Amino acid sequence: MSLAYDLPSIGPAEAALPASPPHNIEAEQALLGALLFDNAAYERLGDQLNARHFYEPFHGRLYGVMEEYIRRGMLAEPIVLMERFKADPAFNELGGLRYMADLVDRAPPAANAADYGRVIYDLALRRELIRLGGEIASEANNDVETAAKEQIEAAEQRLYTLAETGAPSTGFQTFADALTGAVQMTAEAFSREGGLAGVSTGLIDMDQKLGGLHPSDLLILAGRPSMGKTALATNIAFSVARSYAWEPTPTGERKTVNGGVVAFFSLEMSAEQLALRLLADVSGVSSDRLRKGEIDQSEFGRVRDAAIEIGEAPLFIDATGGLSLAKLTARARRLKRTSGLDLIVVDYLQLVTASDGSREQNRVQEVSAITQGLKALAKELSVPVLALSQLSRQVESREDKRPQLSDLRESGSIEQDADVVMFVFRESYYLGRGEPREGTPEHLTWQEDMDRLRGVAEVIIGKQRHGPIGTVKLSFDEDITKFGNLAREGRFDVR
Repeated sequence: MSLAYDLPSIGPAEAALPASPPHNIEAEQALLGALLFDNAAYERLGDQLNARHFYEPFHGRLYGVMEEYIRRGMLAEPIVLMERFKADPAFNELGGLRYMADLVDRAPPAANAADYGRVIYDLALRRELIRLGGEIASEANNDVETAAKEQIEAAEQRLYTLAETGAPSTGFQTFADALTGAVQMTAEAFSREGGLAGVSTGLIDMDQKLGGLHPSDLLILAGRPSMGKTALATNIAFSVARSYAWEPTPTGERKTVNGGVVAFFSLEMSAEQLALRLLADVSGVSSDRLRKGEIDQSEFGRVRDAAIEIGEAPLFIDATGGLSLAKLTARARRLKRTSGLDLIVVDYLQLVTASDGSREQNRVQEVSAITQGLKALAKELSVPVLALSQLSRQVESREDKRPQLSDLRESGSIEQDADVVMFVFRESYYLGRGEPREGTPEHLTWQEDMDRLRGVAEVIIGKQRHGPIGTVKLSFDEDITKFGNLAREGRFDVR
């Protein structure tokens, strides 16, 4: 019995003609038949295939309804589905119930369902690639007002989205799909040690306050010079990379189950300077002594072991100075495609340029474009972006030098676009610069305060969309510029 919708095979001469985009109706029929015959075959398909990947519109609608029924635990077979499609003109044109019965009669073994699914998905990507290629070529020929570099960035973004999602853009999604993602995130947090919904920073108190670093979030870490914001960002980046663990998905890709792959854009410090900080952190040998070579044989052995450990972690450093937002975005996309990506660190925000061209905008507008771009990148790649930021000098003029949101340089857009704003503050730094004359009662009081504050740092959470604000206290070792968990009773000093 032949199907009402058959497509003859294409020979070499016909294949060269641009009569129709690449497709395979027989593969679509085979997959639908296998699913109708055995709904359990759906479990073999993974998560990539979607109704929009079918070339024949009715096949796409049929697959979408079957997917809905199967996920709800309902039976998806011809008699049941006929009620949903009896008013569909294409269904009646193809033969109605008899067409679905023919699909079942000619169904291949359920074990082959995944193979047909891959064929359909691959052809859908090829069709979309042809369409995008035509659009890119048309824009390059006709859009003379947009700079070529901007067109390249836009094209790369569309191609990246296609490669990641199988569609040119996500567009609207039903609230049911959004709920599915939210429930999945909650389930992962429930099953994960510590109950974190995001990537662990390696710092217990910070994790409890933030719930980890959440995908799609822009987090700002700000502080005055010498407060340790680069050190804290480096500590977090290495902790995430060192904890990296993955498992294979049904499609052969890697799924991160702990830690993550980290991209560290260091626009201020060189890669060697960052590596020296990490060596001091992991080995426990002072970075100053490492720089001067004042270490003994035992310490050199610790440094060597630390270098091996650091080298095995998936931490990628880009130390290009004056990096533009467009290049940063392109390099992040490329890294995610080639090696995976779970966290982006930018040190620091004010050194990123909004474009490759001249700065026609004022600085506030440029920083606004950068923060919006970083937030868009976090959403596009579904990774947290931790961006460091400077603070204005007005902090120094106050008696209480704890930073506030208004202290952010070019603060309007930074405060608005960020999901989390944190400040690094070490009171001992300011107290140490005001040492009274020795032998005086004031010096004794000062010494007591220094003993109490030395080795303690604060991370002040000034804004958080997901939870409360407050202050987290951490330990800080100045010799090796390392932040750690503070051993004490009460975890948070909420202000």
